[in-house]
Amino acid sequence: MDEVDVVLIGSGVMSANLGALLKKLDPGMSIELYEVTKELSQESSNGWNNAGTGHAGICEVAYTPDRGEDGEIKVGKAVEIFAEFEQTKQFWAHAVRTGMIDEPSAFINQVPHISFVYGQEQVDFLRSRYKGMSEHPFFETMQYSEDPDQIRKWAPLLIEGREDQPVAATFMEAGTDVNFGEVSRKLIHWLGGQEGCSFHVETRVTDLNRSADGWNVTVKNIADGTTKVKRSKFVFIGAGGGSLPLLQKAGVDEIRGYGGFPIGGQWLICEKPELVKKHDAKVYGLSPGAAPTMAVPHLDSRILEGKKALLFGPYAAWTTKFLHRGGSFFDLPGSIKFHNWLTLLKVGISNLPLVSYLIQQGVQSMNTRLNELRNFYPEAKAEDWKLIDAGIRVQAIKKEDGDAGIVHFGTEVVTTEDKTVSALLGASPGASVCVNIVLEVVQKCFPQLCKSERVSAKLKEMIPTYDLDLGVISSTDEIKQFQEWHARAEEELGLYK
Repeated sequence: MDEVDVVLIGSGVMSANLGALLKKLDPGMSIELYEVTKELSQESSNGWNNAGTGHAGICEVAYTPDRGEDGEIKVGKAVEIFAEFEQTKQFWAHAVRTGMIDEPSAFINQVPHISFVYGQEQVDFLRSRYKGMSEHPFFETMQYSEDPDQIRKWAPLLIEGREDQPVAATFMEAGTDVNFGEVSRKLIHWLGGQEGCSFHVETRVTDLNRSADGWNVTVKNIADGTTKVKRSKFVFIGAGGGSLPLLQKAGVDEIRGYGGFPIGGQWLICEKPELVKKHDAKVYGLSPGAAPTMAVPHLDSRILEGKKALLFGPYAAWTTKFLHRGGSFFDLPGSIKFHNWLTLLKVGISNLPLVSYLIQQGVQSMNTRLNELRNFYPEAKAEDWKLIDAGIRVQAIKKEDGDAGIVHFGTEVVTTEDKTVSALLGASPGASVCVNIVLEVVQKCFPQLCKSERVSAKLKEMIPTYDLDLGVISSTDEIKQFQEWHARAEEELGLYK
């Protein structure tokens, strides 16, 4: 039986960054990655299966839903997400700087981020949000306007054909569009070329069983049907919707009571050159009614496979599959166990508006979808847009204080008590804060590694802010130091202007 130090399940952005980070910290570590599809990073990390937003809290109004005692919008969550995405950019910049990966423009590009609202109630909300955010050094370059002429300069499609109504927008030029699938593939190919490491496609992990000092991982080659068992000291499950079934199969106690709620997605896409040229921004609005966080509407300029396009959505849809390509309609019923059926039932009863919303989304007509688009782009014409399927998100369901609820914010990482298994159960903002998440996994599951002075120095070199609380920086020296680190990463990623 072959033995390795680490097995990574799934080839998405989490596995890719964890594998690359561990190998940089401990060059002697042996790592193998298994992916069930024919190509790498084809599920949630695939460029067409997500919004591609470098989530930095700039434009995503869903990250600032609450008001403080003074009635003003609380912006702490946006600050936190900005700081965490900064760590991701710093690690990717290190990877470019040291030759681990090349051509950053293939996976990250500068695209302005805009929050856009209409109607007086929404305008009041955005004005308060801007007031809170502009006071923090992260967002000091943010602009705000209620003037339609100014908003037209930022994003003309938002104003063309719009009737006279209150509108407002915030604008930051320093936003990003990210192809998370492409950066994952680059990191995995680098990892696969390192001594003691490899990756395997069309290979399904079929079973996980405890061994004396880790796990026996049973894998099946889909092409020829052969199976083998790999012994590993540590297993990371970054298989998107496939993570929950594997955790259940492993029988880990920490997953008891957990469930998964799959939500399918669709986009409207426009590739008409004259329209694509006119819109260069990611524009986020407010969530409609019972929509889940992942369904907050946005009109995005995307750069995929070297070409620009416009995407609007996402539109949610009811599904019982946990994976877009490798899933089965039996995934949801198969995930229902004795220990979680009550949790799932409670969520279903307490989220009837969400269930109704998903059903409504799934049966709506193309014209209804276009009407939602016209809230952002009033002159949108049906012939310029087509509907495509996006990925599937499995929202984690767990008990908190005795109640069952869907995890909408943050990303749920489940780790066994003995620190030999860690798994990701996705929620927003997910991919953008992947380096912060895998740092948490490394610090929790490889404590001896992190105690090394050499490793601490290496982490500081790769991710200068990894041990700092950026949310509370205030002194002139702290701000100046952050700005220097920020500018260096932006320049190395080709974002600096």
